[in-house]
Amino acid sequence: MKGYNVAIVGATGLVGQEFIRVLEQRRFPFAELRLLASDRSVGRQMHAVGRDLVVEEATEDAFRDIELALFSAGTDVSARLAPAAVRAGAVVVDNSAAFRMHDDVPLVVPEVNPEDVAWHRGIIANPNCSTVQMVVALNPLHRVNRIRRVVVATYQSVSGAGAPAVDELREQVHAWAAGRPAGEAQALPQPIAFNVVPHIDAFLDNDYTKEEWKMVQETRKIMHEPDLAVSATTVRVPVFVGHSEAIWVEFERPFPPDEARAVLRQAPGVVVVDDPARKEYPLPTTATGTDPVYVGRIRADLSHPNGLVLWVVADNLRKGAALNAVQIAELLAARAPVAGRP
Repeated sequence: MKGYNVAIVGATGLVGQEFIRVLEQRRFPFAELRLLASDRSVGRQMHAVGRDLVVEEATEDAFRDIELALFSAGTDVSARLAPAAVRAGAVVVDNSAAFRMHDDVPLVVPEVNPEDVAWHRGIIANPNCSTVQMVVALNPLHRVNRIRRVVVATYQSVSGAGAPAVDELREQVHAWAAGRPAGEAQALPQPIAFNVVPHIDAFLDNDYTKEEWKMVQETRKIMHEPDLAVSATTVRVPVFVGHSEAIWVEFERPFPPDEARAVLRQAPGVVVVDDPARKEYPLPTTATGTDPVYVGRIRADLSHPNGLVLWVVADNLRKGAALNAVQIAELLAARAPVAGRP
């Protein structure tokens, strides 16, 4: 396999740094790695792939000779620069919401719909972090027993809102421990230390937030189920890394928990941790820094004869973002040439 010229846009951010770690750990074949960020970070040195690299400015002219561009710099940057990267000959794997619901852009989770990579036109979208881990857990069950309805409540870590939110939680905890006022919330809508905030992204006219609506729309697109009933409540919690989700699932027919466990134990990307008697269930502290989607607390939904309840946890910076994108890149590399050109 030949080496690829790869650019990371947003290289200095939390997900950008995780891109580097995952690419290194999975030994993605490089010929060149170019680190791109805003003008504030130009000239900064970062250690990657065994050497020190200098961060360059992310501009429309920064993609010369690049074959693969991994974007995690926000929706506005992606909307402006991803088309330029494609024009320069690269395939873009974009971690923002800029293109996810475009009809001509695949929205891919490799464990669920890898075949959708085949019809890209230069851009492939990486789903929202909370959506990724949910569909990895649900799709194997759906293949065995069709899902009719999903209700999910998320418990999302502050790293999902970026480095400023991580810093804000740390500073507020330190202030509380020192007996000082925590100060006003800046990166998040409310103070997050020792708090639970049911507000992620902006509220829409239907009183759902954009984060909640993403989970509805993206789940339907990834699982190729446009009419699937999905309802979400997304919540920020004072955890640094690792998203957790409580999921109520209604199937076409009864699904005994033991059968569901057996299916999930064979599912790609899933690890079942489910022995409450021994205090064994997924936790964000143990998921942090790892690749799988962890599923536990698998039990019958006593409110519905065809229902199951699941507890699902994953590292949002890895499987929810960087790892999923690199897995997409690996699918592209396996379909050489990476740029999709004849």
